[in-house]
Amino acid sequence: MKKIFILLMIFTGAFSCTDDITDVNVDQKNPAEVPGEYTFTYGTKELFDQMVNTNTNLNPFRLLSQQWTEVQYTQEANYQFSDRDVMGNHWNRLYARALGNLNSSILTLEEEGVQAGDQDEAARQNQIAMAMTLKVYSYQVLVDTFGNIPFSEALDSENVTPIYDDAATIYSSLLSQIDEALGKFDSANGIYGGDLIYSGDIAKWIKFANSLKLRMAIRLADVDPAISKSMAEAAITDGVMTSNDDNATITYESASPNTNPLWEDLVESGRDDYAPANTIVDIMNDLDDPRRTVYFTDLDGEYVGGEYGLVLDYGTVSHIGTLFLDPELPGVIMDYSEVEFLLAEAAARGYSTSSDATVHYENAIRASFDFWDLSDEADAYLLNGDVAYDAANWKESIGTQKYLALYNRGFEAWSSWRALDYPVLNQAAGTPLPVPVRLVYPLDEPLVNGENYDQASSAIGGNEYDTKLFWDIN
Repeated sequence: MKKIFILLMIFTGAFSCTDDITDVNVDQKNPAEVPGEYTFTYGTKELFDQMVNTNTNLNPFRLLSQQWTEVQYTQEANYQFSDRDVMGNHWNRLYARALGNLNSSILTLEEEGVQAGDQDEAARQNQIAMAMTLKVYSYQVLVDTFGNIPFSEALDSENVTPIYDDAATIYSSLLSQIDEALGKFDSANGIYGGDLIYSGDIAKWIKFANSLKLRMAIRLADVDPAISKSMAEAAITDGVMTSNDDNATITYESASPNTNPLWEDLVESGRDDYAPANTIVDIMNDLDDPRRTVYFTDLDGEYVGGEYGLVLDYGTVSHIGTLFLDPELPGVIMDYSEVEFLLAEAAARGYSTSSDATVHYENAIRASFDFWDLSDEADAYLLNGDVAYDAANWKESIGTQKYLALYNRGFEAWSSWRALDYPVLNQAAGTPLPVPVRLVYPLDEPLVNGENYDQASSAIGGNEYDTKLFWDIN
């Protein structure tokens, strides 16, 4: 792992990433100057860093999901993102840094061709499939953030005004691309290198890709149930994650610049900017949830969340759990618990799965407890009548427990809330606005890509925080 990060430091200088979608790190017409495995490694780390960090300029999702709230400066907790153009920074990090490098990796590897016989060719195809999987992941995040986005023309460095593609059409293309990636994987062979996630274990990459396919399929359940069922069942048959050993994570290091980004904002900054929100703390208090001991600190044995969106006295509320202050805390973009909740939802909707909804639901909760080293407490928790699966109100059961299991994964917790409408989130203290169901487009898009921006805004029903995504129809 340390050697990989040294390579990252060496090659960072080769990719002078800017905050412009049209400047995607390398000349896409001549990408072979840097080996594809190196740009893959760099793109992987950039993707994880953006999804993991909690910087108020870059990632508002622990706030949007009301896992955390701000202490003194509460603009973002009250959905005032324009001052910092948080949406633009999220957009640019994923396009220019993550997708730019992942796409460069694919182009380079495709141009290399067969290097040294069948074994080398299989490794090259595995390497391409890994980059394709993360590329699909990155685009899904962008669609689930904004709706219609640049896609078909997005990574062409010669096109500075890419069109915005229809979000539903992008989802269809992403499902095809994940199938293409799955078709390239060969677990009997290895890779070139640079895999921060699974260290070249292709069997785990296949499970991750199928789990991502399952997630996208379930997103479509209300808007296109036939495609949703077909794609979900195909992913399940081919094999999704089956334990926490399959989680999509990277390991950070103890020293800058390769620490978990949370450490930079919660420890290295020397600031006390965040506290657990009363939204999640109150839910967990009502359930006497043992995960509170990990998620939060206590005040004389009590867990006290800060009123969401209100300026707080930091000494009167619980703080972020000490585990999350560890610079080596692994970064997570998908885990087994999430997959079991997706399977529970699939079963509740009548799709064919390996077990019924209750079993998958309980597996998901056990997986979460196991992840946080609380396995011994899962049985008693599941005996709580307020935790037990309720088939008549399955969206509330799954939505609430999935939300709790997704702690520290703000984006996916926000997405799950939008899809299932549970749990009920609080009204922010400093604004009459409801919780946003999307982010608006970056502030400079009307200036740099005005015609396409206008068309996209009109197509989705208005560039507003309360404009629902195509799959969010309930």
